[in-house]
Amino acid sequence: MSTTIQYPRDKDTPVSHRPFSPATRVGDLIFVSGQASVDDKGNIIRDTFDAEFRRSVENMRKVLVTCGSDLSHVVQVRAYVRDPANVDRYNQLYREFFTAPYPARTTLTGCLPEVLHFEIECIAVPKG
Repeated sequence: MSTTIQYPRDKDTPVSHRPFSPATRVGDLIFVSGQASVDDKGNIIRDTFDAEFRRSVENMRKVLVTCGSDLSHVVQVRAYVRDPANVDRYNQLYREFFTAPYPARTTLTGCLPEVLHFEIECIAVPKG
């Protein structure tokens, strides 16, 4: 496996005003940084839990495509849900984007700032 670290980006890759890369790729592993409900300029878009979840997963999908992958090649997910009361809804929405056999997953609650309901990161492999 190659040990060269790549930082894939293109015009569709979500941006952030914070000091991190949207993703890094080493060999056949893709590490996607936490994706939240942000627009194409990196501005946070506050919304309902459902809308923030969908926007966050869509941003993660865009990063994966930039890296030569997609949601069906995700092997691990780490999700952050601000309000524990939203965990059941999170599980319902999650099934719209991921199917069995599901990726390995960790979900943390109560650890996001007030401006976010949800954030998601993942590890994936490239397509093909």
